[in-house]
Amino acid sequence: MKNLKYIVGLACLVLLVNQPAGAQQNADDQYRRPLKEVLTNIESVYGVRIKYQDTMVAGKWVQYADWRYRGDVEATLDNVLKPLDLKVKKEKDKVYKLSVYEYYRWPVAEGWAELDRLAARYTNVTEWEQRKALLKPCLLEALQLSPLPAAPASQPIITAERKFDGYTVRNIAIEILPGVYVNGSLYKPAKYKGKIPVLLNPDGHWTKQRYRPDCQYRCAALARMGAMAFSYDLFAWGESLLQFQSEDHRKSLSMSVQALGSIRILDYLLSLKDADMARVGITGGSGAGSHTVLVTAIDDRIKVSAPVVAISSYFYGGCPCESGMPIHNCGNRTNNVEIAAMAAPRPQLLVSDGGDWTDKTPEHDFPYLQKMYGYYNQIDNVENVHLPAEGHDFGINKRTAVYRFMARQLGLNLAAVQDAAGNIDETKITIEKEQAMYVFGDNGEKLPANAIHGFDKLEQLWKKSTGH
Repeated sequence: MKNLKYIVGLACLVLLVNQPAGAQQNADDQYRRPLKEVLTNIESVYGVRIKYQDTMVAGKWVQYADWRYRGDVEATLDNVLKPLDLKVKKEKDKVYKLSVYEYYRWPVAEGWAELDRLAARYTNVTEWEQRKALLKPCLLEALQLSPLPAAPASQPIITAERKFDGYTVRNIAIEILPGVYVNGSLYKPAKYKGKIPVLLNPDGHWTKQRYRPDCQYRCAALARMGAMAFSYDLFAWGESLLQFQSEDHRKSLSMSVQALGSIRILDYLLSLKDADMARVGITGGSGAGSHTVLVTAIDDRIKVSAPVVAISSYFYGGCPCESGMPIHNCGNRTNNVEIAAMAAPRPQLLVSDGGDWTDKTPEHDFPYLQKMYGYYNQIDNVENVHLPAEGHDFGINKRTAVYRFMARQLGLNLAAVQDAAGNIDETKITIEKEQAMYVFGDNGEKLPANAIHGFDKLEQLWKKSTGH
């Protein structure tokens, strides 16, 4: 208590000492001070450094600044910055960096408390099914996909087949709205009979889009195991950049365009004569993990899902393509873990790690999902592979978990990607150059003439097609 009084007293003293003559503040002017002045004073009082660009603080003022100091620097900074939608991140001892308020990132305890609040609404399968029946149409409405816009009558654009060891690849562009294309690569087994499983593989927020080796390894391995695996870009990534700017990806509408893209891709793949409609899965990492959960929740054709390094009760998705549309307002608020529970009792694997917002998945979020699957007496249908020593990627151990899970759930041949000792072996997979995976040519010269350009054109088209 003595230390608290000393610090608060010191803070007030420094404020008074640092005031220029005639600048004494009082309640008449709300003790109002420039943010930069307050931050400089906090650095002096608490012996810390606060890093920021001047543009972040220019023109910002703190109301009742003199009253916002508390016994420790972090409580003080929270009290000062929260009304301005700012926060700090601690970089190391006594060093902080100013950043904008992140609506999508909650303290762990608050995220867990919110999940507990949601879980208190249902205690059995009947109540949970009622909750799902409320959430699903709301998700579609929030995405502005109820009803779905009419699908273009065009046929997909398909490149020549490329043959590799145990699998083949074709690049495909699908028109999801008039003049709007989603591009990807379809990997298939080199030899197969009858109908085979279908696996969607949306790309996440890593550099080099779906051209990255880990994307190619994953889809080629799944094809060698006996599935058709479609790897595709998120909106305003990859070849979508022929039509839109990279900054358009961070527009909220990207979330809806991506969801529509997955629905259209699934429409096409399930129209193929060799597609097994009873064995349909989806897996994606990071932002594509959030997308995996959302698509599974709104499309019952998905039978198996595996979100990787994505789902957390205290992280709602750091990109507007994950949380930009108001899906989380549904049902008097929801979160990504409850949306993941909407897959139940369909098999689901969550892959988590120790280096991101999935670090505590086994402690609270996964037990919640086990409880939900338990309502159906299918607790074994939800799994968690946690890799505490790893970080935010789709590395070999994450891929291995997905291979083993999909092999069990979809009847795939895991031995096709194993060595003699039973370890996953991806050495027979060819990593192609980026240009080989383009649909529209090395320089976009084959982009269809009807392709639209620019986000403003997309907004106009979206309004015309959906009524929103």
